Amino acid sequence: MYGANSSSLTPIFFILNGIPGLEVAHIWISLPFCFMYIIAMVGNSGLIYLIIHEEALYWPMYYFLALLSFTDLTGSTTFVPNMLCIFWFSLKEIDFNACLVQMFFIHMLTAMESGVLMLMALDRYVAICYPLRYSTILTNAVITKVGLATFMRSVLITIPLTFLIKRLPYCKGNLIHHTYCDHMSVAKLFCGNVKINAVYGLIAALLVGGFDIFCISMSYAMIICAVMNLSSADARHKAFSTCTSHICAIVITYVPAFFNFFTHRFGGHTIPHRIHIFIANLDLLLPPTLNPIVYGVKTKQIREGVIKLFFREKDILN
Repeated sequence: MYGANSSSLTPIFFILNGIPGLEVAHIWISLPFCFMYIIAMVGNSGLIYLIIHEEALYWPMYYFLALLSFTDLTGSTTFVPNMLCIFWFSLKEIDFNACLVQMFFIHMLTAMESGVLMLMALDRYVAICYPLRYSTILTNAVITKVGLATFMRSVLITIPLTFLIKRLPYCKGNLIHHTYCDHMSVAKLFCGNVKINAVYGLIAALLVGGFDIFCISMSYAMIICAVMNLSSADARHKAFSTCTSHICAIVITYVPAFFNFFTHRFGGHTIPHRIHIFIANLDLLLPPTLNPIVYGVKTKQIREGVIKLFFREKDILN
């Protein structure tokens, strides 16, 4: 079970136990998760394809949406197939390094999603407050730069988590009571004090989530001020309607995340561990599942693009 190096005991593999206490129901629990994953794969892949092939969607708002869809697609794929293997085939072993890679991508892509939502809020701010300069401010070069900056921020904040996991010996076994390699779930197997891991995890959450929520709040505060100054009720309604999809995406992403965050830290003795794990999985899977549906239903240009693409493919087949 363990491989020795010069300074510590390192497990060769971990065992992901799924949802403890609900092992007999794993098959039934897997069905909604599998269904959600299929919707996430089809919905996000469809959005990306549509944005690439439909010229009417060659706008900054949709470029950011494509980036959000790609983040959701890769984020859900980092853990759902492995989770389904645990539920369906009891394939619970995961290599130590594979566990670290999974942990890195899950936390990095979670930070990336938060950053993209923040960029989308800034996009809505520019579109509503500076409509005549929208295309000159958010050029392709600017979009590329802010997208890369958001990606690099996510990577640089997540890298220390990997090194913190490797810094101490493991002496509490290799059984992880989770469906994926979560930072603190792995850290609890350390022989030593995990306080530095908990503190850094909290700091990282504040640096990413706190900063992004502040920027989103400020953007919408200025959007509301600008919209309220419009003389026409029609114009106000039209301006607000361009934000509804993004606001729904914010709620879908941050409400489960906050619930998971606070129950994990302050409800540890009152909320069963299996509930924590169930919520943690929903936290990662709900946004990829619902975001394409929200944007497909509430965005006229995307609906029209789907219809146009459908009839175009039908004409080709005929």
